[in-house]
Amino acid sequence: MSMPKGSNVPVPAPAVRVELAWGSGPGVPDADASALLLSASGKVRSDADFVFYNQPQHSSGAVRHEGKQNAGGRVTDTLAVDLARVEADIDKVVLAASSDGGTFGQVPGLSIRVLDAADGREIARYDSADATVETAFVLGELYRRQGAWKFRAVGQGYGSGLEGLATDYGITVDEPAQAAPPPAAPAPPQAAPTPPPAPMPASPPPPPQAPAPTGPPVPASVAPPPPAAAAPPVRLTKVTLTKEAPAVSLTKQGGTSGAMRVNLNWEVRKQFKGWGAKLGRAVAMHADLDLDLCALYELADGRKGVVQALGNAFGAFHQPPFMQLDADDRTGASASGENLTINLDHAQDFRRIIIFVTIYEGARSFADLHATVTLMPQHGAPVEFFLDECTVPSTVCALALITNNGGDLVVQREARYLVPERGVSPQRTIDYAYGWGMNWTPGRK
Repeated sequence: MSMPKGSNVPVPAPAVRVELAWGSGPGVPDADASALLLSASGKVRSDADFVFYNQPQHSSGAVRHEGKQNAGGRVTDTLAVDLARVEADIDKVVLAASSDGGTFGQVPGLSIRVLDAADGREIARYDSADATVETAFVLGELYRRQGAWKFRAVGQGYGSGLEGLATDYGITVDEPAQAAPPPAAPAPPQAAPTPPPAPMPASPPPPPQAPAPTGPPVPASVAPPPPAAAAPPVRLTKVTLTKEAPAVSLTKQGGTSGAMRVNLNWEVRKQFKGWGAKLGRAVAMHADLDLDLCALYELADGRKGVVQALGNAFGAFHQPPFMQLDADDRTGASASGENLTINLDHAQDFRRIIIFVTIYEGARSFADLHATVTLMPQHGAPVEFFLDECTVPSTVCALALITNNGGDLVVQREARYLVPERGVSPQRTIDYAYGWGMNWTPGRK
């Protein structure tokens, strides 16, 4: 049952999952979950206390943004909160949502649920039913009271989006609230030339020097240390790829150097009452499901290859192929999904990369597996997209194609389910579809 606004309930679980959910459909803007960890002052201690899509994990490990899933016309964005790990000087965890491309009056069925992380039992639920022009909402908060945790349904809206909400709690945001006005047109040239200014010396003469003080020199160790560099402000920019807008230039977004993490996260939906747990906490019946994130690459010098767990071809970050796969998770125990890291400092060495996922064991197709792909460059905006519903007996899916177009790295959303022919491996199927032309031999993990 949904809680009334302003009401509260005890939270007896030591760790919870917070699910923000809403209905999807034509004309419905996207939305994103976020969390702010507040001290007794009602503000964050620093920008590090803001957890959202561009800063997905708190340094304490207490709060983590797990990502978004879209299934059956319902979008869910999840935050994991380990209450036992919340630092002692944090009094409250604010749970918020922000819209992207519209207002919450256009978002149907907005709700927040607090679930016991151990068994999925619902502890609290609040449904927002009065949104109009708001572009950000504080839906609820987890707060301490007499040594225990409670949840309060808040329902406070903001018309200034995620930026306004974040700055209200003390976050320093990089982007301005409004776009800067275009520069004024230059004044027309004068009819008569302007007399040249009087010449100035290249540098002003030095001031008279005071006599050097006498006495022993001051040891270098007592000189004041240089001021610490200020932390960069929080960036709220992100890019969502869709069928209508399937490509983006990493170069134009500023993603031209550093590491770029490619993350695949998924949720299992089976035909029984309720939702399957995120694979990070999968129930026993899904424990044998093993998905593998892979990449075919072609370098600028013509070399081709594959990065995958099969055959222990994990790649290398600082040498060709300049991309490396995380250790293979064969149990579903990782809440962060599968990850591939690409070295954008060597962007000029790439010709093209196709990122794909295969089912190694545990399922016959991608049906009922709802996945989100996120590319997170170290510099520039993250890029995310959902996979469509799988309606064919596919065991391999092309996720994204990255191409170097004259120095411009472009990410193309593929989301393409392929059905291997009898006796043809998923890797060879991807090769045929994208014309890689490699020779393949059987491999094992």
